[in-house]
Amino acid sequence: MKDVDLQHFEIKQLLEAIYFRYGYDFRDYARASLERKIINRVTQSKLHSISQMTSELLHDSRLFNQFLKDMSVTVTEMFRDPYVFKKLSNTVFEQLKTYSRINIWHVGCATGEEAYSMAILLHENDLLKRTRIYATDYNNHSLDIAKKGLYDAAKINQYAQSYRHAGGKYELSDYYQCKHGSAIFNHFLKEHITFANHNLMKDQAFAQMHLISCRNVMIYFNANLQNRVVKLFAESLVHRGFLLIGDKESLEFNEQKESFEQVAQKERIYRKTSKL
Repeated sequence: MKDVDLQHFEIKQLLEAIYFRYGYDFRDYARASLERKIINRVTQSKLHSISQMTSELLHDSRLFNQFLKDMSVTVTEMFRDPYVFKKLSNTVFEQLKTYSRINIWHVGCATGEEAYSMAILLHENDLLKRTRIYATDYNNHSLDIAKKGLYDAAKINQYAQSYRHAGGKYELSDYYQCKHGSAIFNHFLKEHITFANHNLMKDQAFAQMHLISCRNVMIYFNANLQNRVVKLFAESLVHRGFLLIGDKESLEFNEQKESFEQVAQKERIYRKTSKL
């Protein structure tokens, strides 16, 4: 067996073991990114091989939690890609105003910066008081940070600039207090956000969502998992509900593409057309 074939076999065994032992299914993740993260974990944990990692993972939940962090998408910031948030405010939020209650699902929320960004702009459009944001991730460590709403104050200047570019109407400082080098976001934002553990690979749909934001998550999935996830989103959205994805993502080749129409190409905003 060639070395490359052996490595593929070891990775397959590792993923099967993780699914069997912990219930997390990474078997349909994009192969190149997956292999890189596994090899990095083997190196950082000073293991001799992927096979040894498999054996250790079955009995060491701490090693598994490290791997889970490796697999999580944790790169995030407030008002990331401000033009996207500006388009949401000018286009999508205008449609959301027609609903008496608004449900938003923020998928892969990581440490919560984008969920708070969404809440701020909803507030400025007089929508937050009738909105519930469900912000989910499978990384409990990230969720703990998100629930606190406490971030490094050194990053706030950058966030404030992005807030203005996103069409912010006031000052970002209106929404937080500084304490001991951290910015703590106001309670009135937090009370409209429910942070919860949700695993796209195995958990069920959320019902009656008016907007789903899932940015820069599906780029780590292969085509099979992307199809399953977009079907989950279609089942979760109300008729004519909106889906926001990342700028490197597309529904062009997805099996569910006929269930959506594109609203804004640059911003990757879609609207559900089917009655699934």
